[in-house]
Amino acid sequence: MDASLSRAIDRFLGYLRVERRYSPSTLDNYARALAKLIAYAERIGIGQWNELRSSQLQALVAEQHRSGLAPASLGLFLSSCRSFFRYLARDGEVKVNPAVGVRSPKVPRKLPKVLDADEMSALLEFPTDDVDAVHDRAMLELLYSSALRVAEIVSLRWRDLDAGEGMLRVTGKGSKTRIVPVGQQALDALEILRVQDQAGDDDLILRARNGRPLSTQGVRTRLKRRARDQGVWQRVYPHLLRHSCASHLLESSGNLRAVQELLGHADIGTTQIYTHLDFQHLAKVYDAAHPRAKRRTK
Repeated sequence: MDASLSRAIDRFLGYLRVERRYSPSTLDNYARALAKLIAYAERIGIGQWNELRSSQLQALVAEQHRSGLAPASLGLFLSSCRSFFRYLARDGEVKVNPAVGVRSPKVPRKLPKVLDADEMSALLEFPTDDVDAVHDRAMLELLYSSALRVAEIVSLRWRDLDAGEGMLRVTGKGSKTRIVPVGQQALDALEILRVQDQAGDDDLILRARNGRPLSTQGVRTRLKRRARDQGVWQRVYPHLLRHSCASHLLESSGNLRAVQELLGHADIGTTQIYTHLDFQHLAKVYDAAHPRAKRRTK
């Protein structure tokens, strides 16, 4: 491996870790993407990053696409490359960013799945007659109430919750903090959990049976088991509750900006996908109810 090429990547990953405070999983994604880039650069005889041209990078993207890499993965690869060369340009190591203008195959727009209100009720309304049920009820209510990511909920401590105001301080992607509301049923479930666990302000809200922190995989496993017990047989996962919360709020309020703030999206364009879900709901209601929308039967 060319030392000068690898040193630049190491500096960049250090910058993301220390200054940008990226999560370990995000850093792993960048490292994997740039490992592909450096392997390609060495294969075509590139000795310095300022020698790489856009046409060569486009050829790499085409090569990976032919090998079966999905458009979404290619998009993430190019995003990592753009960030890397932008970092090098800032330090004067390259004059132009060769990743700018390089295209990846178009990613088909995939709408998120959601549970409707009745399905959410079926999932959430179970008796809290044992220790695990109390824990799971609080976990599910909080995921749905505040549209949390699974990585966010496992890091929450009781000091982050202001039960009197019904507000929660959440640390999201890029260590950005936002304040989100918590619904009354979630607050009630959390109060029962806190009494049961005899938890202090510095304790994690979610803990495993042995008292240790609950992992993200632990949340997924418990949610899947609870859904099965409640007779919800479709695939249920933490982000499904986040999608459902966002969709239900937008359907009821029409306030896209408020939903963006709740979700912690930096770009409102990311939030706009839920408007497509709302339109699908409207279209179904229209097709079923409007007298001029009904199709003629042959």
